[in-house]
Amino acid sequence: MEYCRLQIGCLLIVVYIGFKYFQECKRYHKKLSSSIFDEILILSVICIFFDGMTGVTVNNLDTVNPTWNKALHLLFLIGIDSVVYMMFGYMLKSTGALPVKKRTRLLLHIPYIINVMVVVINIGELEFRNGTYSNYSMGISAYTCFAMVGTYVMFTLIVFFKRWNYIESNKRLSILTYLLAIGGITIVQAIFPEILLSSVAVTIMVIGVYLNQEDPTLNEISRYHSEMVMSFAILVENKDGSTGGHIKRTTAYVKLLAEELRSRGYYREFLTKDYIKNLCQSAPMHDIGKIAVPDVILQKPGKLTQEEYEIIKKHTSDGGKIIKETFGNLGDAEYTEMAYQVARYHHEKWNGKGYPEGLRKHEIPLCARIMAVADVFDAVSEKRCYRDAMSLEQCFAIISEGSGQDFEPIITKVFLDSKEKVEQIHSEISTK
Repeated sequence: MEYCRLQIGCLLIVVYIGFKYFQECKRYHKKLSSSIFDEILILSVICIFFDGMTGVTVNNLDTVNPTWNKALHLLFLIGIDSVVYMMFGYMLKSTGALPVKKRTRLLLHIPYIINVMVVVINIGELEFRNGTYSNYSMGISAYTCFAMVGTYVMFTLIVFFKRWNYIESNKRLSILTYLLAIGGITIVQAIFPEILLSSVAVTIMVIGVYLNQEDPTLNEISRYHSEMVMSFAILVENKDGSTGGHIKRTTAYVKLLAEELRSRGYYREFLTKDYIKNLCQSAPMHDIGKIAVPDVILQKPGKLTQEEYEIIKKHTSDGGKIIKETFGNLGDAEYTEMAYQVARYHHEKWNGKGYPEGLRKHEIPLCARIMAVADVFDAVSEKRCYRDAMSLEQCFAIISEGSGQDFEPIITKVFLDSKEKVEQIHSEISTK
């Protein structure tokens, strides 16, 4: 017990987090093994367990079988390498930096595989040395392990800084804190190998990831918020006889468009993680102003008079006003402003002939330009009380013809290039 008290404490913390995590996953019906974090949790428990075991065996060399001692060290070294490598993969995936091509992904495994092979091949030559506070192990296997841990911690930090805009702003500082703590402990462990702080680094990593990104309760609260916004928007949409499909599809199109634009290098300075999140939560509110439009006009089966059309057009300015008054005091100024822009400006046109203000080109907020394409495409694909739904080919043709007139050319091109994904969204949500 004298040489593994630290590991026992770390193990209890990680096991508690794991128990709480899996319990909450069950409560919220989240599928297990659906994220890298599930694997990190399991590997962390194994790693800390064997760290504690090696802490005992390395300090009792006279009573412990040498083969068992080296076998336990082998499992620990592979365990710590695996945890750090999985952390790197988690950072790639959570920031959207994970390569799409399978061949490129396989290349990421090569350093890890080579490291494990070196550790296994050279484990027989592992040396055990006496330290001031504790005995410790050294040798090619240990050096290789330290090198890989340090390398992948550095890679994880590089990904973090390179993908800074792809991380929610309220989580950046805390994520940076635990990454720097892990990096600092790794350096100290490499300089003073007898201190045996590996379990502390693993525990900090698990706590940091759980609290910042994987707490099911916090994620569920965020989901409830999105569902509440969606339900409210669908309630308003029901005024004109719709069933919510338009709201759900346009939101999906908006998300697809924003992510495709970002992945192709367009508007990267705008399309941050926060921006896309706020955009997806704002999209359902784009027609909120229709709550102020009389049902007799919304549900009119024939052509609208000019006076009736002017009343319909007011839903944009009314929508912006409603959002300012309803959401203005929630404390999330960025979301409120984006929801306002989406509601007020989604009928503006690239050529300046839209409403309510006749804005043109980049005077129109990016979020509204994205929303405009998604809204028009889905609107013409729906059956309305005054006309039948158009075929998807006709809908795509309308978007294509509107490029440079109604819609921004870049956004139009990306949307048309994503035709298969758009069709899939339309099919999936139409059948629900």
